[in-house]
Amino acid sequence: MCGFFRLSHPKPTMKQYQDFVGIIAESIKQNWDLDALTDYQGATLQYKDVARKIEKLHILFENAGVKPGDKIALCGRNSACWATAFLGVLTYGAVAVPILHEFKAAQVHNIVNHSEAKLLFVGDMVWPELNADEMPALEGIINIPDYSLLVSRTVLLTEARERLNEFFGKKYPKFFRKEHVNYTVAAGADDLALINYTSGTTSNSKGVLIPFRAIWSNLEFAREVLGTRVHRGDNVISMLPLAHMYGMAFEFIFEFMHGCHVFYLTRIPSPKIVLKAFGEIKPAIIISVPLIIEKIIKKNVLPKLQTPSMKVLLKLPIISTKIRERIRESLVQAFGGNFYEIIVGGAAFNSEVENLLHKIGFNYTVGYGATECAPIISYEDWHNFAPGSCGKAAPRMEVRINSADPANVPGEILARGMNTMLGYFKNPEATAQTLDKDGWYHTGDLGVMDAEGNIYIRGRIKNMLLGASGQNIYPEEIEDKLNTLPYVSECIVIQKNEKLYALIYPDYEEAEKNGLDENGLNEAMEQNRKELNTMVAAYEQISGFKLYKEEFEKTPKRSIKRFLYENAEI
Repeated sequence: MCGFFRLSHPKPTMKQYQDFVGIIAESIKQNWDLDALTDYQGATLQYKDVARKIEKLHILFENAGVKPGDKIALCGRNSACWATAFLGVLTYGAVAVPILHEFKAAQVHNIVNHSEAKLLFVGDMVWPELNADEMPALEGIINIPDYSLLVSRTVLLTEARERLNEFFGKKYPKFFRKEHVNYTVAAGADDLALINYTSGTTSNSKGVLIPFRAIWSNLEFAREVLGTRVHRGDNVISMLPLAHMYGMAFEFIFEFMHGCHVFYLTRIPSPKIVLKAFGEIKPAIIISVPLIIEKIIKKNVLPKLQTPSMKVLLKLPIISTKIRERIRESLVQAFGGNFYEIIVGGAAFNSEVENLLHKIGFNYTVGYGATECAPIISYEDWHNFAPGSCGKAAPRMEVRINSADPANVPGEILARGMNTMLGYFKNPEATAQTLDKDGWYHTGDLGVMDAEGNIYIRGRIKNMLLGASGQNIYPEEIEDKLNTLPYVSECIVIQKNEKLYALIYPDYEEAEKNGLDENGLNEAMEQNRKELNTMVAAYEQISGFKLYKEEFEKTPKRSIKRFLYENAEI
């Protein structure tokens, strides 16, 4: 194997690992009277309330016959009760199986069955779509908002829930105090903490086996890079799915262990709701996928900069500097005015938006990760961040480019360290293909790395296309340019008979505002095609396009499910 890697710290050892379950208990006791979890515009749980609910869940599990190591699935919208149930599962010694609530019912049924879950916690928006008969091995289904029983298939579970308050009262006849928080789970570094099923842009879900060391290492990473920037009692907004490792690690686990107050946007947030929440909550750190940031900036900032008079002013040095300062300040205030930085990850960042943020000196950075690394692979603080990159190898991680010339010729990005998974559940073939004998995780992403260790992603190996003369074509790079052109909301580049075509979902709202009918929109897109072809190499030129009436289907982290469109009719 050719290439080189950057080792951010001395090679990690298991001796570094600290008892993760013990850290949960310690945070609860240290922050007992602080606000912990709030459903935005709803109820708030303090750390002591979370502790009480965890204890009741433990009593429920114990009396229902749940054993440490049993699998317990959770599927529902982000909420304080979802987060508490997750903590309850881990601190009991069971294995959590978080399931993205955006999955179709058949996917949820399959994951519950495949994971061998004994219980399922389910949200009120998800439950009506599910069929308990399709999950025959479950002993019970529990309603997340109030932990009531929706389905019970054992006498033990029914009695445990009916007598829960009685059992709790007998165990704590006076009152429940912080001294009672003592979780006895012996969570070793390589012990299984959870099975997280991938959302998958190119294939079906796989059950990623996440050990406690990986969750701890991600927590330790967040403490190292953000611990002095985010403080006990600070507010944070949770927008990303809790069942996805990105949102779980950096909008929940770190904040809860750090004594922060997490606000859950319980429904899929629109830019309008997000901006309102930012203004009210004023988060200390913002974790986001590119789509949310891009929509806010494209709708609220870019149109003001693209007027003829503004373009002239931006070319004048003194006025340009003042305008950029005003733009930066207005953006900072739009995001609440109190955050250290915005960390963007989960998908590629639009180059036009990133260029604007860089030019105005905005405090943003782009990280890189994967479910298989729970999730962090690389990151850099915004002060040192290299635009266009996704940072450098995270602490306790090595990153390597499998290329003869890693600085110039893209190769597969490989990662190794404490964050990496144990493998895929009941899938040794996929595990062998992804984790090699030396412990390197093969990401499936193509990238290069400069001399400072900055990683630049070029695209997915599975997405790479081959030109007529054998040239490597990275569709993501072409799409990034097309996405900057008028009336393009999102797009995919596909190949048909050695020719490239663009599938485009237009910004119909903007087109209608400017008086474009269907013919006008087609003419605008043809102009875009010609403009794009002046920006790319001859072998990357687009031969035609097809417009879509609806958004492309996406994973919960808002990446387009490309495999659904690869064989689209043109």
